Amino acid sequence: MKRIRFSIWATILLIMGGCQSHAKENRKATTAEMEVPTPSEVPQLTDQDLGKYETAYFASGCFWCVEAIFESVKGVKEVISGYAGGTEKNPTYEQVGRGLTSHAEAVEVYYDPKVISFTALVQVFFGSHDPTTLNRQGPDRGPQYRSVAFYKNAGEKKIIEAYISALKDQNVYNGAPITTEVTAFTKFYDAEDYHQDYEKKHPNNSYITNVSIPRLNRFKKNFQEYLKEEAH
Repeated sequence: MKRIRFSIWATILLIMGGCQSHAKENRKATTAEMEVPTPSEVPQLTDQDLGKYETAYFASGCFWCVEAIFESVKGVKEVISGYAGGTEKNPTYEQVGRGLTSHAEAVEVYYDPKVISFTALVQVFFGSHDPTTLNRQGPDRGPQYRSVAFYKNAGEKKIIEAYISALKDQNVYNGAPITTEVTAFTKFYDAEDYHQDYEKKHPNNSYITNVSIPRLNRFKKNFQEYLKEEAH
């Protein structure tokens, strides 16, 4: 229970963040409204490179923020921003960002189970966002920003549900209901290229400096034992 308690109290200390809204209805910028992305200096891994790793899927608000958080965790090889949890095929950012689909902004996490466990990734997930805010993370509102922990098998589902039970048993949220969806994973759609490694490529973006980086730094402060050396 030591790790569970650590993550639970870390959750209490975190302040929420989400993708900045550039429109009247608290949604993120459309493609046309966004700055032109700079070329990525991050090496791109092939499917063959990633084939030896396990995958996990989570949604907890802005995928720019969530991607950066999981990429700071030891044992995580790659994180892809994308869309999951809905029924529409090949969704676009325009559609998801405007709430026109049933998808949520999500991330695909490639990790080495010999270094980091799925249980630890669940702790990272709950320790880096507020699971009691229904269809909202920070300034972003709508079901596309909902909290979702996806499971690929019965074992993963059991781990997620056990952790939620621990949060409830210790009354971490003072009676506020946990709204995180525990959902069977079906399909993940990669987001457009300009969303990948967005925080790394746009460190001076106002949203990144005001929301994403502070959210990442608060996570790092509370989960130092999970960080890669270069993330300290």
